[in-house]
Amino acid sequence: MVRRVAVVGAGISGLAATKCCLEEGLEPTCFERSEDIGGLWRYTEHVEEGRASIYRTVFTNSCKEMMCYPDFPFPEDHPNYMHNARLQQYIRDYAKHFDLLRHIRFKTVVTNIRKRPDFCATGQWEVVTQRDGKEETAVFDAVMICSGHHIYPNLPLDHFPGIEKFKGCYLHSREYKEPEKFRGKKVLVVGLGNSGCDIAVELSTVASQVYLSSRSGSWVLGRICDHGYPWDMVIITRFRTWLDSILPKSVNDWLYVRGMNQLVKHENFGLMPVNRTSRKEPVLNDDLLSRITCGVVLIKPDVKEFRETSVVFQDGTVQDDVDVVVFATGYTYTHPFMEDESIIKSRNNEVTLYKSILPPHLEKPTMAVIGLVQSYGSAIPTADLQCRWTIKVFQGQCTLPPVSKMMDDIDEKMRMKLQWYGSSTTLQTDYITYMDELASAIGAKPNVLKLLVTDPRLALEVFFGPCTPYQFRLTGPGRWSGARRAILTQWDRMLRPTRTRIAPDAPSLFPISAMLGVLFLPLLLLLALLYW
Repeated sequence: MVRRVAVVGAGISGLAATKCCLEEGLEPTCFERSEDIGGLWRYTEHVEEGRASIYRTVFTNSCKEMMCYPDFPFPEDHPNYMHNARLQQYIRDYAKHFDLLRHIRFKTVVTNIRKRPDFCATGQWEVVTQRDGKEETAVFDAVMICSGHHIYPNLPLDHFPGIEKFKGCYLHSREYKEPEKFRGKKVLVVGLGNSGCDIAVELSTVASQVYLSSRSGSWVLGRICDHGYPWDMVIITRFRTWLDSILPKSVNDWLYVRGMNQLVKHENFGLMPVNRTSRKEPVLNDDLLSRITCGVVLIKPDVKEFRETSVVFQDGTVQDDVDVVVFATGYTYTHPFMEDESIIKSRNNEVTLYKSILPPHLEKPTMAVIGLVQSYGSAIPTADLQCRWTIKVFQGQCTLPPVSKMMDDIDEKMRMKLQWYGSSTTLQTDYITYMDELASAIGAKPNVLKLLVTDPRLALEVFFGPCTPYQFRLTGPGRWSGARRAILTQWDRMLRPTRTRIAPDAPSLFPISAMLGVLFLPLLLLLALLYW
């Protein structure tokens, strides 16, 4: 019987894990190596070992209605996309509201997690921690790893011939904090992801020139979409997911490329992805296209080699007098505190987790990895639902299939990832499909057809509106009584922070009288003809 649960990390996932344990009557102990909660979103002026690091100007890419904890909405006056400091305050408010801090042991480093000798019978783990130089070992019935995947930088220098000869300096994006020390320099940023684009845009305000190198290109979206609404509230809907599931892939691909390239022809900016139909996560940046247009950011192909003071690109062009290189080349996901990391990376050093959570080969399902997944959706509601599913597994209320079936499911997911995202090992997945899969297993998926009979207004908003986190607290374990109201008022909260001035309504672009005229024009012509 699982009762005592060790939670590693007090970021957004660790807090969700702690709260979900408490909801189900378990006894969580959360270990946090720093002196505060927040994980990735807690900004520090210096990089700290073993912790994620962000730069000073980071803003969220998911709007507040799509990224909140599902039973704790943001205050309605908060901006739709917010600075990391404001999000960090929201995380603190969440921990305080649910009284989570007393379950967290700060400045405590988890150094080793290993199976107990009688693991096959008990499923228990020994967790070794260190605080103030003192080591302590404790036994737990289950472990939830919530340490994130933005800690250990991926710096593949062996892929860049000549880097050892380069006389300028280079760094990983993890070390970047603010732009001032790059003033007047020529900077090359390698990597066309969110961090690479953010850093390139910010540096372009102080550097003499910024070059942004990309191996495969990327779609670029702004935070604002149709009619000024947040992109994710427009795009992430059950209706769109349903449409994707019934249309042939060729039609899907055509619509996807057409939609992505509708506002901006990416080929005109050197951004067009090599595999344009891949559903690889697009870049979210409001300023990149403007900086390219102004000439302060130049898009370049992949780096071929480095020389002492110059860079040669794959198209043969050479850029001289480069001072600094910033490698925005992502992160590797590893868990150094695991005595046997093959538990998580069980095949060819690939992460093989059932439902992207559970190591399938364990004799007892008492370990979970939370947050090792990416999608169009936000990490916070994803982690929350992962935790709820995990605890039901711990309690034996969510039955797992045999190991062979779990491995078949993992293989099928990898095959789908290769088809849709171009890589079988990517952490990316389809948000609504994944969330519904977890929610269905614990009875928390909203039943749209049933709602259509019992609550038609809510049903229409759930199906055609944005798939906000509140949907997964409408029913089932952890049901929140405020979920219905939160869904029906989500657009009001979205508009509140931007409607800060009373303005007259815009005139209709196509008046009702004109519309009626167009509709009845054939009838009028027919009557006129008959009269004549």
